[in-house]
Amino acid sequence: MANDLAFRPSTGEIPTEPGVYRFVDESGRVLYVGKAKNLRARLSNYFGPLASLHERTQRMLLAARDVKWTIVPSEYEALQLEFMWIKEFDPPFNVRFKDDKSYPYLAITVSDSVPRAFITRNREIKGARVLGPYTQAWAIRETLDTLLKVYPVRSCTAGIFQRAKQQNRPCLLADIGKCSAPCVDRISQPDHKALAKRLGDFLASGDESYIKELSSRMKKASEDQNYELAAQLRDDVFALEKVLEKSTLVFDDRTDADLISIARDELSAAVSVFFIRGGRIRGNRSMVVDLELDRSNSELMEYVIQELYTPSTSSQHLEVPKQLLVSTKPNDAKELEQWLGELRGSKVEVLNPTRGDKARLLETAGTNASHALKSYKLKRSADFTARADALSGIQRSLRMKNAPLRIECYDISHLGGTGTVGSMVVFEDGLPKKDQYRRFNLETADDTESIYQVLMRRLKYLAQDDQGEKFSYRPSLMLIDGGLPQRNAAIRAIQDSGVEGITIATLAKRLEEIYTDGDDFPLILPRTSEELFLLQRIRDEAHRFAITAQRASRSKSISSQLLEIDGLGERRARLLLRKFGSLKRIKSASAEEISQLPGFGPKIAEIVLKALSDS
Repeated sequence: MANDLAFRPSTGEIPTEPGVYRFVDESGRVLYVGKAKNLRARLSNYFGPLASLHERTQRMLLAARDVKWTIVPSEYEALQLEFMWIKEFDPPFNVRFKDDKSYPYLAITVSDSVPRAFITRNREIKGARVLGPYTQAWAIRETLDTLLKVYPVRSCTAGIFQRAKQQNRPCLLADIGKCSAPCVDRISQPDHKALAKRLGDFLASGDESYIKELSSRMKKASEDQNYELAAQLRDDVFALEKVLEKSTLVFDDRTDADLISIARDELSAAVSVFFIRGGRIRGNRSMVVDLELDRSNSELMEYVIQELYTPSTSSQHLEVPKQLLVSTKPNDAKELEQWLGELRGSKVEVLNPTRGDKARLLETAGTNASHALKSYKLKRSADFTARADALSGIQRSLRMKNAPLRIECYDISHLGGTGTVGSMVVFEDGLPKKDQYRRFNLETADDTESIYQVLMRRLKYLAQDDQGEKFSYRPSLMLIDGGLPQRNAAIRAIQDSGVEGITIATLAKRLEEIYTDGDDFPLILPRTSEELFLLQRIRDEAHRFAITAQRASRSKSISSQLLEIDGLGERRARLLLRKFGSLKRIKSASAEEISQLPGFGPKIAEIVLKALSDS
């Protein structure tokens, strides 16, 4: 019964005002964030008989150790706070949709003094206007290539741009008319920025008014017998019309809307989003999620909207259109419209069309969502089964009480006894949690002492029990790259820290033997077993992360030494490292080889070699 939940508050203790509540586990990790118009009425639903609750809700309650709430003045503020905390805490039982694949986007770095247009699969680019997503990479590349004839915005990388600027010579794109060459001041920076804005506006809205303007100018140029200008304008009109032809016209009223449809079953949900700008389909996107708690379609739609449009200081969210056409209207549609309107700066409608062209297109989005759900479940079933088998196999092999849902793996890397770096990688449910990876800079080159120091620094957080800090989440298994000496160092760290209840194991590369904290004899797992494959994958990821960290540390150290040389700035230091790779190779190079690098010369080359020989 729910009465057995020790943390259950008394009914009179729970306020009746609107607010946001959080269920947390014994380590302080937030398991679930929810909002309520009436906190008492909402939370009382969780504390009825356990048998009457959904299975996944039972699992969340049994994992929780406390419930906390925050009262807010209105339902709208509860919605805002809920969205903010879901982003901040990433609770495992909340709905967090993820793309079923990576889509191409067109990014324009509008915050740069000289904006650049380029294709990317990362929509989280700070200071950039990101348009899309687009269905096919080749289609947006072809579109951009065509549009650069009309809007010749810079599309080169920073390195190419700086080189052209220093040499006062533009690249080939300027010669063929696909760049206005801001690098050599053929166009002023304000004019180039305005050009980039027009490119973004055209792609975002598909505005045909500019085509009409160009057509009028073309006719006038022809009447004035300025045939060269008329031909150029004719080509521009043809290019823009070609771009618009690739976008299907679905509405004649120049609708700006996003269509969102959900397909689901008891365990998973998929979402298909169609982006309509200027009455044309500009792109589409699918997202999928595993449902940890039982949620209605109305609640799922609310979380989809949150996922798509919530602003973040570190990410680029989608532009909010005038309308959201949804397959199921959210319960808090009024509050969502207010929130979206503030993001857009003008009125936004959340509608559920039931007839006409918009309803028919929404049905098409629903068909796409159903297909995405089917594909996801086929892929997920195979993947999930393999990971579940691997975790169960590790539990049996290491004689653990429970399956190791959180595994942390450690490795040490150094170069000739210097620049020692420790790495920690985290896997939850057999999948990497890269935002929780950590690096440790160390003074000693001894592997066992390094393992001891890294684990002591890690275990300190578990001993302190820092509430809410991801670094304080308790692992079920600590895996170390190594053999018996590393195992002994890890056991010593566990004993000295006073932390209990964590299984220790090492995985040696030679025979892939495993040493645990319960036996001095190695455990050999079958070569083809799922559990060994998962442990190897985690060990190799820790090794990769350690080497990457060590190389970055070494490169930074070498750069620091080079920057101490008079007359050698960051650019020249980078050129030296790119050419020779290490201080040893730079020292052994001749003055002639160094002087041939761009920006160097005999005098600088002699200064570099003399400074390095004296060091």
